[in-house]
Amino acid sequence: MLCRGMDRRRFALGLLAASAGLGLAPLALRVGGIARATLSPPIVPRRLFFGDADQSELSISPDGTKLAWIAPLDGIPCLWVAPTETIGEAKPVTRVAVHSYEWAWTSRHIVFFRDHNGDENLRAASVDIETGATVTLTPERGVQAAISKSSPLRPTEILFAHNARDKKYNDTYLINIETGAASLVLENSEFEIVHFDMAFDPRFAQRMRPDGSMEVVQRTKEGGWTPFIDIRYEDNNSTQIVSVPPGGETLFLIDSRGRDKAALYEHNLKSGQRELLVEDHEADITKVLLHPDTERPIAAVAKAAKQRWHVLDPDFHDDFARLKRHAGRGEIGFTGSTSGAIQFSVLVDRDDASGEFVLYDRRRKEIRSLFRTQPKLDAVELRPMQPVVIPARDGLKLPAYLTLPADDFRNGPLMLLVHGGPWSRDTWGYDSEHQWLANRGYAVLSVNFRGSTGFGKAFINASDGEWGGRMHDDLIDAVEWAVTAGYVDRARVGIMGASYGGYAALTAATKTPEVFACIVDIFGPSNLISFMASIPPYWEQYLGDFKRRIADPETEEGRAWLRERSPVNSAERIKRPLLIVQGMNDVRVVPAESEQMVRAMQERGIPVTYITFADEGHGFNRQENRLALNAVIEQFLGRHLGGRVEPIGDSLVGSSLKVEAGGNLVPLSD
Repeated sequence: MLCRGMDRRRFALGLLAASAGLGLAPLALRVGGIARATLSPPIVPRRLFFGDADQSELSISPDGTKLAWIAPLDGIPCLWVAPTETIGEAKPVTRVAVHSYEWAWTSRHIVFFRDHNGDENLRAASVDIETGATVTLTPERGVQAAISKSSPLRPTEILFAHNARDKKYNDTYLINIETGAASLVLENSEFEIVHFDMAFDPRFAQRMRPDGSMEVVQRTKEGGWTPFIDIRYEDNNSTQIVSVPPGGETLFLIDSRGRDKAALYEHNLKSGQRELLVEDHEADITKVLLHPDTERPIAAVAKAAKQRWHVLDPDFHDDFARLKRHAGRGEIGFTGSTSGAIQFSVLVDRDDASGEFVLYDRRRKEIRSLFRTQPKLDAVELRPMQPVVIPARDGLKLPAYLTLPADDFRNGPLMLLVHGGPWSRDTWGYDSEHQWLANRGYAVLSVNFRGSTGFGKAFINASDGEWGGRMHDDLIDAVEWAVTAGYVDRARVGIMGASYGGYAALTAATKTPEVFACIVDIFGPSNLISFMASIPPYWEQYLGDFKRRIADPETEEGRAWLRERSPVNSAERIKRPLLIVQGMNDVRVVPAESEQMVRAMQERGIPVTYITFADEGHGFNRQENRLALNAVIEQFLGRHLGGRVEPIGDSLVGSSLKVEAGGNLVPLSD
């Protein structure tokens, strides 16, 4: 990977789940008994916000001669390739839906990944972009696969990790991308991650302990493992190895041990000494841009309210300055690099425009704009996203983002969007849900409640034992802040979230039933005991961490806590309209979580609308399903909050949407 940082799978609970997919004129109309404001900007079609991007995931080949990206072909997101100098000559090199991809060091092959209807079992194949030949690299069904290491020293081979032998752990295989020939390199029955160097030698590995702490071990010359560093539970979400450069004398790691904000260190393997390379006073160092040839740090990034790059290699100071000037208020992210770090493909993210891919040539000092991800949005008036800080009732400061429909917006409806994870975070930039809802007349607020990542380990650890407790209080405090500031009509506040955000929405419906006028839960856990019992096998090594951060279902005290904090056990308290959404292939929050909640409400005679998607998992990959989902949500919010509504039209065509209950409560046709 070009940038490495805090992206470990064990903290991916809900990370695939976005919330859904996810001047004012004084005149008002009465719709369903609610005052609906008439806004001057035209209604922007949902398709512009939630359809497949025209182009996404652009990356330059290692030799700099070609560009690749994902774009639709006959409605399927396929992989396209073009010469760097003549991008108009792009051609598709796959005819199947591509989840993600990576250039091989041959610059002739691309490794791409697919899953099956959201089952999270990513499998890999390679495509020869000159002949079109495709070679299967990992098992086709029922196996999770990922790249462990690619290297310019072994251009036709890649190390893959997958769990074909043992669903709990990943073995490592050396696979020839031209032939598919595979050989076992390392059988693994204990490690979360194994770190290899550029020669494909295993150097370090990390394993979880039952108490939630983590041990990093070092490979010995004899082929065994010896203790290297010990990472306490408090630091396990903000400490990890970044790279092991050639030579075997040093490694780089992001580390929060002995401090609150994680910093980047260089660790001398001979002396045992570590040197602080960069820290940020407001936020954790979360990603590091590595030189493709040496895997030494070029720069590191931290995100407080917005992104801040710290340049480590003085040869790159001028390059970052040029890119920042081009980005203006926007933020830059590196998506690919050539050998020698001569050219970079870069994504410029702005809050009020779709993403812009550019190519930066360091020798020429030239920035070449390639295309926008969604050029149709260039004609749309998008709203700025404002970073704000909200005080929690116990004094904790909560970083948040507010988008208003107009600069003078006052006393209108609010949608509170709750991110998944919960060990994730909201960030500044273009956000389709913020823009969609602001266009419909809602103020939109996303708050980084305690437990959100990137703001120091104390902020993360403040969420321990607080599901349905202070984490929920933070959301209520955010609503109170918006009301007190005059932005929001207290009677017209809605809440929506996916994964943990869905749990937060259900908690809001049952714990503070008077605060929100309507609630949208997208595959949120409703019963924490059954949720923890149904986690996929590859999460079992993280149960010790979950037990400490949530509660221990193996003790009576823990079970009592989990029952008390499970929304399904307080369904009788629900007073406001509730829309529940579920992907039927979800392996993280299985359909039984939504079904329990629906059944509990029906048994008590409480109205509920429940919709499912048969071919989706923990997220919505098919654009037909995203369009259908957000069409239903828009109708639901319009009825209960009074925002503007685009007609349903053909939004449900081609989707797998099924109304399981309460279809009469939401208009599903014009």
